[in-house]
Amino acid sequence: MAPSPRPRTDAAQRRARLGHRHLLAATAKARTAEETADALVALHATDAATVHLSARARLATPDPAELDRALYEDRTLVRMLCMRRTLFAVSTTLAPVVAAAAAGPVAAKERRDTAKWITEGLPDWDERRLAEAEAETLAALEARGEATAADLAADVPDLRATIVVSPGKPYEATVAVSSRILRTLAAEGRIRRGRPRGGWTSSSFRWTPGTAWADLPAPDPAEARARLARRWLASYGPATAEDLKWWTGWTLTDTRRALAATGAVGIELPEGPGVALPDDLDPVPEPAPWAALLPALDPTAMGWKRRDWYLDPDHVPHLFDRSGNIGPTVWWNGRVIGGWAQRRDGEIAWRLLADAGRDATEAVRAEAARLAAWAGDVRVTPRFRTPLEKELSA
Repeated sequence: MAPSPRPRTDAAQRRARLGHRHLLAATAKARTAEETADALVALHATDAATVHLSARARLATPDPAELDRALYEDRTLVRMLCMRRTLFAVSTTLAPVVAAAAAGPVAAKERRDTAKWITEGLPDWDERRLAEAEAETLAALEARGEATAADLAADVPDLRATIVVSPGKPYEATVAVSSRILRTLAAEGRIRRGRPRGGWTSSSFRWTPGTAWADLPAPDPAEARARLARRWLASYGPATAEDLKWWTGWTLTDTRRALAATGAVGIELPEGPGVALPDDLDPVPEPAPWAALLPALDPTAMGWKRRDWYLDPDHVPHLFDRSGNIGPTVWWNGRVIGGWAQRRDGEIAWRLLADAGRDATEAVRAEAARLAAWAGDVRVTPRFRTPLEKELSA
């Protein structure tokens, strides 16, 4: 008897799931910042503005104060250096899983790299002195409750030490050891990024002690990887094992073991073999037509390694920088159809790279007007500039 054919999921079904599960369809909007982060597993936070703009696109009542509440008042979202050594905002309910599955190995590498960099760059430093400087930093932060790097350097003289990197090169620079020490302590969950010194677009953070998730029981790393893989598949699946490997930064072996532990089943995707959760094989209804203006590095745009089912390869040179970072994108019914930028006068300028019809054009125009009104006097320049964004913002 011939084996039964594997289930098949086409690109249209993947785009339908995206509209529902990524909270982009009108009927799928979230009420809270925590719901938004959990729906996407985590919000990209390398660029501070991305967190707020990603949430704005998905909240029923978008308000920057909602993110401030979750990040700085209730502390139910925490920024973590985790998947692919990238900064994400994760809900504290999921943070222990992310810590064990992805952030732990990243923190261990940060510690090794920092210790090597400092002890090689400062001959009178060893690991004992580094540990003493860290202990003094933690004590100073505890006493202050909240502090900038400059505040802590005023209290801890060792934080004022500097190292010249790339001496003699055109890009020679002098770097304070405080930046690496604070980054390492944050990666380990011993300190936390607090309120920025400016508004919600600022990446100049104050530091606060510890994190709410650091004291919670951490699952076994293998169990945590399986739990994270299940959460990712529920939000981003069906997909390929290669997509999950890229998104997490895991080895191929760890990726395969995590997928096996979820009970994922093999399916066929247009690009080849894929995987899906066993309870996610039935088709989902198409949502009503929707448009979205998503920010640079948005989790949806950066959710998969293989993107042809939602992004025309011919558009990649316009929308990505040379390092693979995506800029602001215009979406219509689960497909990237253009890009946008904010000009100095606050106008949201946009360009369609594909003709999606009159309805799409009108929906994008209306969404751009809503975004401009929401941003008000705030001006957003992505941390990583892309060709189309730079052209539109000029």
